[in-house]
Amino acid sequence: MTPSGYTERATVLTPDDVEVPGVGTVTVLTLAPEDGSDRPATLGPLGLADVERVLGETTRRAAAGEIDAVVLTGSGRTFLAGADLHLVRTVADRDQVLQLARAGHRVVAALADLPVPTLAYLNGTVLGGGLELALACDYRVAAPTVRAIGLPETYLGLLPGWGGCTTLPRLVGPEAALTVIIDNPARNNRTLGPHQALDIGLVDAVLTAADPGDPAGPLGPALAWLRGVGDGTTRVVRPERADDAAWTQALDARRALVAARAAGDAPALARALATVEAARSLSRDEAFVVEDEALADLVMTDQLRAGLYAFDLLTRRARRPAGRPEDVEPRPVTAVGIAGAGLMAGQLALLLARALRVPVTMRDLDTERAERGLANVMSEIDRAVARGHLRHEDAESIRLLLRVTTDLDDLAGADLVVEAVFEELDVKRAVFAELEAVVAPTTILATNTSSLSVTAMAEGLTYPERVVGLHFFNPVAVMPLVEVVRAQETDDATYATAFEIAQQARKTAVAVGDAPGFVVNRLLLRLLGEVLGALEEGTSVADADAALRPMGLPMGPFQLLELVGAAVAQHVLVTLRTNLGERYPDSPGLAEVVRSGRSFVHAEGRPTASSPVDESIGALFGSRPAPQPLGPEALLDRVRDALAEETRSLLDEGVVADPRDVDLAMILGAGWPIHLGGITPYLDRTGAAERATGRRFHEPGVADV
Repeated sequence: MTPSGYTERATVLTPDDVEVPGVGTVTVLTLAPEDGSDRPATLGPLGLADVERVLGETTRRAAAGEIDAVVLTGSGRTFLAGADLHLVRTVADRDQVLQLARAGHRVVAALADLPVPTLAYLNGTVLGGGLELALACDYRVAAPTVRAIGLPETYLGLLPGWGGCTTLPRLVGPEAALTVIIDNPARNNRTLGPHQALDIGLVDAVLTAADPGDPAGPLGPALAWLRGVGDGTTRVVRPERADDAAWTQALDARRALVAARAAGDAPALARALATVEAARSLSRDEAFVVEDEALADLVMTDQLRAGLYAFDLLTRRARRPAGRPEDVEPRPVTAVGIAGAGLMAGQLALLLARALRVPVTMRDLDTERAERGLANVMSEIDRAVARGHLRHEDAESIRLLLRVTTDLDDLAGADLVVEAVFEELDVKRAVFAELEAVVAPTTILATNTSSLSVTAMAEGLTYPERVVGLHFFNPVAVMPLVEVVRAQETDDATYATAFEIAQQARKTAVAVGDAPGFVVNRLLLRLLGEVLGALEEGTSVADADAALRPMGLPMGPFQLLELVGAAVAQHVLVTLRTNLGERYPDSPGLAEVVRSGRSFVHAEGRPTASSPVDESIGALFGSRPAPQPLGPEALLDRVRDALAEETRSLLDEGVVADPRDVDLAMILGAGWPIHLGGITPYLDRTGAAERATGRRFHEPGVADV
């Protein structure tokens, strides 16, 4: 059952009997890593075998009258984090998956069939298979400190295959269950807090923290709750069974979403929905067989392996960014200056004030612009408080850290100054020259440029080694990526400090070299450039829009152009064409869109993925008509080949050191789908990498079957 090359870090189930007045003998079963570490517990073949063995003995004792109840709990900050994903990445054939799925179902069935009351005490994070074990118990209660409860399988390309698709809808109803199984993973893998789980009936109570003097220790509140159920003082109310209309409504509400994801090469949501629907009318054992088959099918797909590859990037590489100078202490930052007071400058000021809790001063050229910028930041703080994203007392302390000025000398005491002025090289160079005249020689000068040369900005400065790129993405509060750009003269202390700032701001930093467009904008504009170039050659807007749908991107090319802004897209496209050559095409049609003020989509306010495309915009293009304009399939191939070529160039030029950093940047900075594994596995899998560059980015098996 165990694949070759896989070494399991086993989880064991340890029984311990306690006497509870009013209940009797309670067996407490604790899930914990066998090695005693504080890592999250997961289950592989060895762990499942141990759990099954202990449950078998527990069943025997319960049948013999030796125990009166069972409490299942975890250790440390984790109840159980589910199946061991490293195992899933290494299975070589479908039969191995079926064995794992069936073992999980045997464990769940053994828990559900125990002849005494069972209580799952969710002491910490409970995800995936961990939650499915908890669902098999008669009752579930949660500690108030639990940070995450959920079934994230469809986010990764799996489905809840140890009873989740069967048991959860029967417990909480189809609408709440599908929110957990379908909706939350599709919303960037949201999870539930303990009170949200209580609201939908997933847990029966959120307990108070244990009294330090309780002789039962941390389990005291759970054992007291169980005693209350036994003597009738605690009443458990479950949702009524859903009728046919509720089932139909819940299922139908998700069909468009799962169909769109399936069309974008992400089958897990559709398979999960079908499994929930099928399990509704089956016995438990019959439904478990359906889950087994669905899980085995999904595990043996490239999409699942790519998703797990991407998940590993987000959980491991993101925490330990490659390229950060080792054994170099970052410089202390006790005050920050922002050159500019516009929209981006204000977002950066608020982020750094919240993250670093140091004074932040924005400087602009005139009082009106400066004060307007500060007012916008204060309004954003108000909105964060109103949405519950910021506590009132924190908001007041942050307000005290923010100020504006028109006097350059007011930035003299800053340890870090970030310029966020107009995206024009000469303007940014002039700002840095002004700053160098007033700040200390050790003050770090950072630019938030999205495409310009950081090295060129530092030319002529006395201390070019303290200049670095910190490319935050818009909107700054939401986007998790920072491209940390090392210019030609940037020293290790400056670069290490840039990484430290990103970390304190809770952003993922990717080390990039100083090259036009860096990583994300260079690849996105190459993609959009191919689409715009095809329009100039006569491809219709409808065909161009349809062409990229199989890529499963978060929005189509025209919604993205509208979101970025036609003027910004044109500016960056021209910059990249100037610096990188004619593979970034000239687009008179895009220039006309900017001049005329037309929109690519019909949308009021911020465009979304569902904003309808204005196909009449095609009349502005067609400057280079081709004898045979590209249709959707041919354009898709051209886009893939262009991305493969550009990605290989990024690696060959040393802009990034590893394909994994390209993938991490595109996932976090461009919303590249998790199920595609980032951009490089997708280009390998579709053949574009070998077709355009003669070789793959990864060895077979790294992010595919």
